[in-house]
Amino acid sequence: MINVFSEIGKLKTVLLHYPGEELNNLIPKYLGELLFDDIPWLPLAQKEHDAFADAFRKAGVRVVYLEDLVAEVLKDDDIRHKFIIEFVNEAAIHSETLKEVVTEYLNNISDPKELVLKTMAGIKKSEMPKHNKITLTDHVVDYPFICNPMPNLYFTRDPFASIYDGISLNKMYSVTRSRETIYAKYIFLYHKDYKGTKLFYNRDNELNIEGGDILVLNKETLIVGVSERTHSGAIERLAKNMFYENKTSLKRVLAFTIPKMRTFMHLDTVFTQVDYDKFTIHKECYDSLKIYEVTKDEENYGKLKVKELNDKLEIVLEHYIGKKVTLIPCGGEDSVSAAREQWSDGSNTIAIAPGEVIAYERNDITNKTLQNYGIKVHTIPSSELSRGRGGPRCMCMPLERE
Repeated sequence: MINVFSEIGKLKTVLLHYPGEELNNLIPKYLGELLFDDIPWLPLAQKEHDAFADAFRKAGVRVVYLEDLVAEVLKDDDIRHKFIIEFVNEAAIHSETLKEVVTEYLNNISDPKELVLKTMAGIKKSEMPKHNKITLTDHVVDYPFICNPMPNLYFTRDPFASIYDGISLNKMYSVTRSRETIYAKYIFLYHKDYKGTKLFYNRDNELNIEGGDILVLNKETLIVGVSERTHSGAIERLAKNMFYENKTSLKRVLAFTIPKMRTFMHLDTVFTQVDYDKFTIHKECYDSLKIYEVTKDEENYGKLKVKELNDKLEIVLEHYIGKKVTLIPCGGEDSVSAAREQWSDGSNTIAIAPGEVIAYERNDITNKTLQNYGIKVHTIPSSELSRGRGGPRCMCMPLERE
């Protein structure tokens, strides 16, 4: 069951992905292609991720893992067969012969969880030596993988987003992340606890949208970032689906524009909610931020109205939450500290209850600033996890909040 009507309601169930062999398949030559700036050391990354999961559990939050939910679905042989065919068809394998070889290879993995983890880790040519160099591409292209790894999977925030009692199953910005959404597709089609969930956006739509840009302000208001990875047209499609096709309680979408650059890849890298009336903000984005209100056109069915809001961010937020708003600066007031801690996701906190968040311990200035504003901060180690350029909010997807 999906039930997420805010960013701060007491968290009850959260989805994570435990970092696996996909990180060991990162190599310097292809880091940019796989959206990494550095290579995390897997053993320590896993210890840090364990600490992250434990922080949720100590707060009474149920933790479920992406790979476990998919493995439960793939216990059914027919569904497993469909999954393998779809996975292979989306794996950028351009030889029909090689597709057959990979399909056979995956079909021979009998354990469902082992199968899921292998599709996530990637398939190296060296793993299938008897099939090595069976196509022309094998001979002329010096590339180590038949199927690329998916190292970004531990950022479970992006492939889908929980919104109210439904989800946005996202169209990812980059080719390297496009296959990540296949796992959520199978969970929400077939898992006993989640099948039948409302679908507000689908992965086969043309325009990209990612979960790091979607914030649930309240039962009537969504905030969605227009960013490097979320297209304005996708926001309109999401709004229309929720206004007209599903008839949710949504009354408006606030579209926030942020610079379209890797430093600020998603809205939640510069802005998150930490309490009823408190939000983190990266000051560099504050002055350039533009806000547009998207609403249903009551006079023309199926159409939208768009209005630019010219008030300051805090005034806009106060109007929709009915409280005076405090903006807490990432990195404090110093511009050097702000830039450094934004890079290591100081703004990217995850609320486990109103006024209570999980944050990276490395962002000590931001964490102290949050505490000075009355926020309870649970810190987690992050020397390796942060190398993937995502923080605690990026690494989790709430499935249920009070």
